[in-house]
Amino acid sequence: MKITDIKSIHVWDDGKNLFILKIETDEGLYGWGEAGLSTRGLAIEGAVSHFREFLIGADPMKIGALWQHMYRSQYFEGGRILTAAISAIDIALHDIVGKKLGVPVYQLLGGAHRNFVPCFVTSEVPLQSPDVVSDTKRLVSNGWKVIRFVPGHPETGGDPLLFEPRESLHVTSQWLREVRETVGHEIVLGIDYHHRLSVAEAASFCQKMPDGTLDFLEEPIRAETPEAYESLGRMTRIPFAIGEEFSSKWAFLPYIERGLTNFARLDICNVGGFTEAMKVAGWCEAHYIDMMPHNPLGPVSTAANIHFAAAVSNYAWLEDRVNEFTFSDKLFPVQYKLEGTRYRVPSEPGLGVEFDEEANQGESFRFSERPHLHKNDGSLTNW
Repeated sequence: MKITDIKSIHVWDDGKNLFILKIETDEGLYGWGEAGLSTRGLAIEGAVSHFREFLIGADPMKIGALWQHMYRSQYFEGGRILTAAISAIDIALHDIVGKKLGVPVYQLLGGAHRNFVPCFVTSEVPLQSPDVVSDTKRLVSNGWKVIRFVPGHPETGGDPLLFEPRESLHVTSQWLREVRETVGHEIVLGIDYHHRLSVAEAASFCQKMPDGTLDFLEEPIRAETPEAYESLGRMTRIPFAIGEEFSSKWAFLPYIERGLTNFARLDICNVGGFTEAMKVAGWCEAHYIDMMPHNPLGPVSTAANIHFAAAVSNYAWLEDRVNEFTFSDKLFPVQYKLEGTRYRVPSEPGLGVEFDEEANQGESFRFSERPHLHKNDGSLTNW
């Protein structure tokens, strides 16, 4: 079997840019992949076009060897653009091999550890008003046991791009305490601060809440400097969830080896696909760190995450954005649907997801950009 074509497909679905990839073979089998690094699809397409030049004619069964060829082919190894492209290709190759052998992808990874994949949900309401308490009650009544929140902020005078970290801390911690008092301690609560805080600000935030308020604190500060998390860890007992932007096992290295994260927020569409994700998962297992994958993309990403979740023993929860995105059945006629608060582990060969190219015909890349937030003084802060 040989690779005959690799197609980059730009998709706009539910107001969201998706980068879908298709690999075709001379036996008529094909595989679907998806790349992370949302909104940077043109850069990813460029990387895929380069890889395509030496992947055409290759044996798709040699997944691990092809991963090495892509990662190391230009001397300057890796980088987020390249690994997002590699991720999509690697996922699609696993889809092909699963179909060739007539087994689900997780069987290629060692078989299933579980019958279903538990998920966590994100509240639609920022932590800044009584509405977040009622929304949490709604989610709990719908069966959710693990709920994540987004930071609150006082009124911004009509400026949607204003985010002053210090002003956010008090209101956010106040409503988190209210939520915890309302739902009790059986529900797992976390918050994603999306890299918006400094070490001192993150420490102040943690100190404003009684012990037991939060079960995890996700990405409170930027992660380029592991020593910063080491410093923050000395000032709080709240577990950290880190890693959604990491593009290789090497990026994860200090966070695993030095115990700087307690949940690995691995993104299979950024880190290098199944090939790299399984290596990170095994490494985390040796350090008793559970996987808690990042899953903000489309149905192909969700399918890949379900197979990954099935194949690893050290697993917490999969992110699900059911509150925010509903993907078209016309574009994705076969896709996984949430069953309550979890996904069924499938038995179909390959990934078990399909994309309709004809339904997407005529679609091209649409420019979109994440908000560029600023502080009161006009300086940039993280989205």
